[in-house]
Amino acid sequence: MQQKTNEHLHTSTGTNDECYTYSYAVEPLLNYLDPFRNKIIWCPFDRFDDEIQSEFVRVFSKNGFEVVNSHIDYGQDFYTYEPEKWDILISNPPFTNKTQIFKRAISFGKPFALLMNITYLNDGTAAKTFKDIDLQILSFDDRMNFKNRNPKKQINFLSAYFCRDFLPKQFLFGTFKNQLKLFEANKLIADPTSELCEQIKSTERQKDIIRIKKELYK
Repeated sequence: MQQKTNEHLHTSTGTNDECYTYSYAVEPLLNYLDPFRNKIIWCPFDRFDDEIQSEFVRVFSKNGFEVVNSHIDYGQDFYTYEPEKWDILISNPPFTNKTQIFKRAISFGKPFALLMNITYLNDGTAAKTFKDIDLQILSFDDRMNFKNRNPKKQINFLSAYFCRDFLPKQFLFGTFKNQLKLFEANKLIADPTSELCEQIKSTERQKDIIRIKKELYK
């Protein structure tokens, strides 16, 4: 049976793996990527094409990192495919078959940072999966939302990056509140129906009127 994959997160039931990560949830990783500056980042659940553009690929590339991406839609199944060259694995994998995904990631023997529902740590399977590695956790002080989820529907779980040989400490607690505020502000500006956008347009119109008057009375 074909695996569902993409740069997803997930619902608690595992029935919706197509949840795309916003840039504000990727940007905190930049704080820990300097040791990998000359390394190749593999994003194995990430499309980057005319239809869908992974924020993992976009953010890392924009900040000067070399990135290779793959996806099941390109015929690149994570369970069988591996790029010729890569050094660290970073992505937002599907919730379905998460244990098998982690086992595959661990089998490479390389660093990784995979976004996952923090409640996975409550699963007895997780203890067996990570027992032979020094698991690292990057957790956050707020819940993430995702691109194709209803923004009015509250997320009922916290997300964290489950890592290997990536963080300077075993447990770190980060924040993306500043990135989230900037993201929300930019979203309002881009929304032509928002009150903020109308205010900006009004201000710009006033500036145009003043500029035209100055030109007329030169």
